[in-house]
Amino acid sequence: MNALRSLLFLLLQTLLTLPYGVLGLVTFALPRLTRYRLIRTWSTLVTALARRVLGIRYTVEGLENLPVNADGRPAAPVVILSKHQSAWETIAFQQIFPPLSFVLKRELLHLPFFGWGLAAFSPIAINRAAGREALKQLVEQGQARLAAGFWVIVFPEGTRIAPGERGNYQIGGAWLACKAGVPVVPVAHNAGECWKKNALVKQPGRVTVRIGAPIATAGRKPAEVNAEVEAWIEAQMLTLPSPR
Repeated sequence: MNALRSLLFLLLQTLLTLPYGVLGLVTFALPRLTRYRLIRTWSTLVTALARRVLGIRYTVEGLENLPVNADGRPAAPVVILSKHQSAWETIAFQQIFPPLSFVLKRELLHLPFFGWGLAAFSPIAINRAAGREALKQLVEQGQARLAAGFWVIVFPEGTRIAPGERGNYQIGGAWLACKAGVPVVPVAHNAGECWKKNALVKQPGRVTVRIGAPIATAGRKPAEVNAEVEAWIEAQMLTLPSPR
């Protein structure tokens, strides 16, 4: 049954992605945030499909940790450093957080339809093979996105990590936050328990997304901030409830 549901979800997701890819092209002249809000409806629909077809729901803990102004609106943009286990978080996080700019490998933008829609989200596209130049790209583009009103999200492990495993936390996201003088918000989740890397068949369950308190970066070294983020995320991963 899960296999049939997963196939149905894949079909519906593909049918949704095609027109949104075209929409990404025809709206490219619009302001970045306006374009983002239009294309973001794709993630609203796909998250709803995941809930109804796959039975994947989610709970968010720690929303009170997100910086807000006195009127309750999101405060100045921050850098989010999150665990990365699946494609689910790249979709659902658009429903949880203010407008986001994801860091991704630039090759993804070359994919027909999907890449066109992806470009409309104003991502930070870097050349992973460029070494220190990639870090420079991240910092330069990241500061531009923060200035434009986007929260920047970085997966410090760099790739999807299977549940129960731990990747190498790269320093780029912390470096950007320190350079820009903005706080870091750490995020832990267990989406990989339901949506495994490269697995066609998805499993029903309730994903827990846990948001930590903002971590100050003023006067601190990126390595110090990165280590604090890693310690917090990995400690939370041990206490997240089972999705099933």
